[in-house]
Parts: sequence; structure tokens; C-alpha cells
Amino acid sequence: MITRIWHGTTKATHADEYLAYVTKTGLSDYKRTPGNLSAKVLRRIDKDICHFLTVTEWDSYDSIKQFAGENYQKAKYYEEDEKYLLAFEENVLHYDTFSE
Repeated sequence: MITRIWHGTTKATHADEYLAYVTKTGLSDYKRTPGNLSAKVLRRIDKDICHFLTVTEWDSYDSIKQFAGENYQKAKYYEEDEKYLLAFEENVLHYDTFSE
């Protein structure tokens, strides 16, 4: 299993609006992709900034490529992300994941 983690930041005042947006776009796309095992959003507000993590689990790198494309280490962004995000991190993190 592979865990894919993306990080983004918004203004704290946009936290609820962006959560609804990322749920409609990213989470929806993750869950529709064959090989996706789970998808979650983590959110933490720290003063004026809200940090978001999307944490997804996949059965293989090939499945991740179906979602993200051949260059699967690059972050995937959506049209309205420019309206909310304070920065655009270029890459995501991938971890081999083990459980009992």
C-alpha cells in the first residue's frame, strides 16, 4: 500500500470554503479512481493560516498515476485553487505503508 500526502495553506477565513471545495474536487476524484483505498482531509488552523493535508491510500503506483498522471510526484491542482491557496507546493510525498 502507498500513502500519498499533499499539503496546502489558505487564509484561516477561507478554511470552511476551501474544505468544501477540496471535498468536491480532489476527494471526489480520488475516490473515483480505481485503486484508491481511502481519502481523508486533515485541517489545522494556526492563527491566520489554515493548513490542509490530503492523505490518500492506494494499492499501487500505477493507480496513483491514473489519478495524477505519469509524473505522479507532482501535486495536482484544480482551476479554483488559485482563489484560495497561498502557495503551490510542487510535489507531494509518497510513503510505503504497512499495517497488520
